[in-house]
Amino acid sequence: MNSEVASYLDNLSAWQSELKLLQNYVSTSGLVEEFKWMHPCYTHNGKNVVLLHGFKNYCAILFTKGALLKDTENILVQQTENVQSARQIRFTTISEIEALEKTIKTYIQEAILVEESGLKIKKKKTAAIDVPEELKEIFSAQPEFEKAFKNLTPGRQRGYLLHFTQAKQSKTRIARIEKNMPRILNGKGLNDCICGQSKRMPNCDGSHKTLAK
Repeated sequence: MNSEVASYLDNLSAWQSELKLLQNYVSTSGLVEEFKWMHPCYTHNGKNVVLLHGFKNYCAILFTKGALLKDTENILVQQTENVQSARQIRFTTISEIEALEKTIKTYIQEAILVEESGLKIKKKKTAAIDVPEELKEIFSAQPEFEKAFKNLTPGRQRGYLLHFTQAKQSKTRIARIEKNMPRILNGKGLNDCICGQSKRMPNCDGSHKTLAK
């Protein structure tokens, strides 16, 4: 076992048994075990294929090109609406993982074949996402805000545009834009850490909630 992965698993305060069992399943797949983004990551010819991670309410095995898997058991989950490629299988108990051992290993092997085939996700480009009229109006009134938005990476722009346009009512779209203006002006994405306390930088892990107490 990779020494950093071993240390990570041994020091977990939550989902330790579950993630150790998932690690055991993945370790037999032939993938190379690495430690990236503070999580166990499994690669094939240098390409990320599988990650293991834990959240507050569940732990998961994540397939980086999960959207290309057949998902015959209909168990893959899209983490957020902004995630175009990766998919998770989520668990809350050891028994759930044990019941899906064969399926998990089958999905891993399929994920390896997908990587070997060179298949790629056709991601929706930022330019293809409609810019809501409310955002255009704010851009017109505040050129500096428009400049800050356009200075964001394409992925961060896409995340915000999807978040804004999914609101059905104009007042909700405006509220979402106004709420996120400080983040955008600071060059932060929708899910980026702004408190500086996250252990999953640059992503937010909820550490800001403890600061408010």
